[in-house]
Amino acid sequence: MARKKLGYVELEWTCPSCGNENPGPRKFCNGCGAPQPADVSFHQAAQEILLTDKDAIARAAAGADVHCAYCNARNPAGATFCGACGADLSEAKARSSGQILGAFRKDPARSITCPACGTLNLPNEKECAGCGSSLAGVGEPVEEAQSGKGTAGPSAPSAARPKPGMPRWLLIGVGIVCLGVAAFAIGLLTKTEELIGSVSQVHWTYSQPIEALAPVEAEAWLDEVPDEAEIGSCQESQRDTVNEPQPGSVEVCGTPYTVDTGSGYGEVVQDCVYEIYDDWCTYTELAWGVTDIISLSGEDLNPQWPSASLASDQRLGEREAEYEVVFDAGDRSYTYQPDDEAAFITFLPGSRWLLEVNGLGTVVAVEPAQ
Repeated sequence: MARKKLGYVELEWTCPSCGNENPGPRKFCNGCGAPQPADVSFHQAAQEILLTDKDAIARAAAGADVHCAYCNARNPAGATFCGACGADLSEAKARSSGQILGAFRKDPARSITCPACGTLNLPNEKECAGCGSSLAGVGEPVEEAQSGKGTAGPSAPSAARPKPGMPRWLLIGVGIVCLGVAAFAIGLLTKTEELIGSVSQVHWTYSQPIEALAPVEAEAWLDEVPDEAEIGSCQESQRDTVNEPQPGSVEVCGTPYTVDTGSGYGEVVQDCVYEIYDDWCTYTELAWGVTDIISLSGEDLNPQWPSASLASDQRLGEREAEYEVVFDAGDRSYTYQPDDEAAFITFLPGSRWLLEVNGLGTVVAVEPAQ
C-alpha cells in the first residue's frame, strides 16, 4: 500500500503551565511565556488547513526538531548549533515523530456547547466562558477513516456500544461438547478389531470414455485466449491490485489522515492502492470432450476392458477401474475395495482373510488368514 502525501498542516500544543493552546511551531507559550517542554505532545487543530507558505512547508519537510543537550532549547532539524546557548547540537535529542494523530480535519470545527450551562464556546476552549466548567472531552469530533476499495486509513475509536457476546460459561460448555464429539469420532476411526472373514462375492467394473472434438465455450483474459480460438464478447474487469502506480491503473485511496512530523507540523497523507483493469473475454475453441462412456462389469476374477469402435474424429479417454470384495464374518458382511487388479484377483471365492475393521465398520486392512 502506497502512502500518498497531500501536504502539511500546523499542529498545536497545550502549555502545561497555564493550559493555553499554542501553534505547533511556537517555542514559547502565548499565554504565560513558558518554554515549550521537550516532552510536550503535538495534537491536531480543531480545523486543519494545508500550508501554502514555502518556508513553513520546508520547515515541516525537514524532519523532527531537536532539543539541545545542554539547555534543552528546541531547534529545527538540520541545525548545527543551538540558537539559545550556541552549544554543538551533535548530541541533541530528536523529538519523536511518525505518530498517527487522526483523520484530516478539513471542515470548520463546530462550537462546543457547555453541558453545565448551555453556553456556546469556541472549539479550542478548555473552560466554559459562561460558568467556568471544564470542557475537556466535550464536543471532540469523532473521526472515522472510511476505507476506499481495498484500502484503509487510520480509524478513530468507535463510539458504538459493543454487542453482547455469548456468556463465558456457555462458550466453555460448547467447547467441552465439541472436544467430546471430536474425541469420540477419533476413537471410532483409530480403534480397530480383527475378524476372520471369507470371500462371498467379488465385483469389478471397467469404464472408458469416448472423446470427440467439439466447440467449447470458455472465458479468459484477452492476452490468455488461445490463438486459434474465436473471441466472443469482452468487458473491462478488475484484474489485479498493486501498491505502486502502473500505466492505466486506477488510484483508490482511503481517508486522509495526519501524521506528527515532530516539528510542530503534521503531514497529511492517504493510503492508496492501484487497481488494474483488463478485458475479460468469452471465446470458443475446439476441444476434446466426453461424448459417451463404455463399460463392462462382472462378478468373477477375470476383469476385461470393453472394446470400442472409434470414428476418425474420436479417441479413448482415461480408463477407470473399480473393484469390490464382500466378506462374510459371522452374521455380518464387510466390503473392501482393492487398489488394483493384481490385488483383486487374489481374493478367491471362499478364501479366508484376516480383516482389520474400525469402529465405523470399515475394513482398513486385509491379509490372508493363516
